[in-house]
Amino acid sequence: MDGVLVSEDHLVPGADTFLAELRANEIPFLVLTNNSIRTPRDLQARLRLTGLDIPQEAIWTSALATAAFLDAQRPGGTAYVVGESGLTTALHEIGYVLTDRDPDYVVLGETRTYSFEAITTAIRLIERGARFIATNPDATGPSREGLLPATGSVAALITRATGREPYYVGKPNPLMMRSALRRIGAHSQSAVMIGDRMDTDVISGLEAGMRTILVVTTGISTAASVEQYPYRPTLVLDSVADLVGRTANPFT
Repeated sequence: MDGVLVSEDHLVPGADTFLAELRANEIPFLVLTNNSIRTPRDLQARLRLTGLDIPQEAIWTSALATAAFLDAQRPGGTAYVVGESGLTTALHEIGYVLTDRDPDYVVLGETRTYSFEAITTAIRLIERGARFIATNPDATGPSREGLLPATGSVAALITRATGREPYYVGKPNPLMMRSALRRIGAHSQSAVMIGDRMDTDVISGLEAGMRTILVVTTGISTAASVEQYPYRPTLVLDSVADLVGRTANPFT
């Protein structure tokens, strides 16, 4: 989503035309984000303000991927959550009970209000045997004032205190891509991942068996930085606008 369709809450030029062409060609798609703060409904409203009308069903977050993973691993379980409505809503929707009394899991997600008390509770529950899950490994997140500590940084704090590493569900874990493919009934051989980061988007798409497209105009990775990695995207483009007119076969 960020860096591909929108940049700092502004529409990437041509992104609306690109999505309209996908719909016209009846090509199913999902918009992915590692951020677990907002629900799909909240993200839909945010995207609408930029000029993109995307249904909730076409939005896939690390919170939803985490909930799908936990539902498959331990249906009807319990969890202590450090996170916001995007994560708590996703877990409630799979029938999880949120509790601080002997939960099956401690689930760490994104929040703008990490509290010492909540982190301490998480540490103590993990020490008592709760399994440690984190929505994504991103160490920082953007804000208008500068970088913010994100899930990966807080997970590192908890790991240092407990000696327990979390299982990260979101990108670059290809599990998130595979769960997204299942969501739209697609196969990796006929799917394409479009992202703006080599270290999360491209590698997770690659490991999930998909062809990958890196867009570089608004993203963190650049055409030059591609050479620093031992793997490569299938295609490097300036923007999703370059795919207009070729969505049926992007590689010709």
